Amino acid sequence: MSTTWHVLGAGSLGTLWAARLARAGLPVRLILRDKARLASYQAVSGLTLVEQGQARTYPVTGETVDSPEPIHRLLVACKAYDAPGAVAQLEHRLAPDAELILLQNGLGSQDAVAAQLPLARCIFASSTEGAFRESDWCVVFAGHGYTWLGDASHPTAPLWLDDLRGAGIPHEWNTDILTRLWRKLALNCAINPLTVLHQCRNGGLQDHQCEVATLCAELAELLECCGQPAAAQDLQAEVERVIQATAANYSSMYQDVANGRRTEISYLLGYACQAATRHQLSLPHLQQLQVRLVNHLSAHGLPSD
Repeated sequence: MSTTWHVLGAGSLGTLWAARLARAGLPVRLILRDKARLASYQAVSGLTLVEQGQARTYPVTGETVDSPEPIHRLLVACKAYDAPGAVAQLEHRLAPDAELILLQNGLGSQDAVAAQLPLARCIFASSTEGAFRESDWCVVFAGHGYTWLGDASHPTAPLWLDDLRGAGIPHEWNTDILTRLWRKLALNCAINPLTVLHQCRNGGLQDHQCEVATLCAELAELLECCGQPAAAQDLQAEVERVIQATAANYSSMYQDVANGRRTEISYLLGYACQAATRHQLSLPHLQQLQVRLVNHLSAHGLPSD
């Protein structure tokens, strides 16, 4: 019998993973935050996945954090700012051999969760897959991408990667996952805040090439200083490629602000600026970008942490 996949976080990526795992015939349970959310979920017949215009519903079992079943494998797919608190609510259910897959944007929340659970194995993940929720329990697979997974303290790949293969989730085990996470952080810092401040799709940043180039230079300097030279290599060229490839898309941070939701600024731009301060590195454009973004969020009544 396969180990049950518990999925914490019913957002776009959490439901995308849950639906594909269930489609492959694997046992999946979706953990919802309270009885009201569980009742809302139970009123429908399961999770609906829309792929290439075709909708199919999978009967994934829902539960709350109070369910008694022990958790051996937990996909943490909630926002970075929610992850430590959400995992803490489940700590009493985690088996001694529990493994957590941490699928958060930016950096900082992964270390916070790992520090809470010194006996669990925490695997860091970085994904370029695109999905959005059409409604609460319906997810649209918008863009095929890739998921990199790794464990900086334990380089051996887990056997359950076979589950991902069977579920059609493109992935790669990466023995240097921190380089991948730092690179993604830099890409997000170079693109997301500017799309919010200039009120544009990703492609709109082609009209702000000097600003993008200046930020990339400072971010590359930061990565070098933080011992991540591989993540710094050809950063500007990749940022420009991403802007072009996703020109029609709105960044996740833009979408958060447009929908009046809290952003992950603390785990992206905030984390980068704190790292610069720690290394006594002067990055004026990056630091000014954070000030501009904080002011913008405050003006829209949104938290800036």
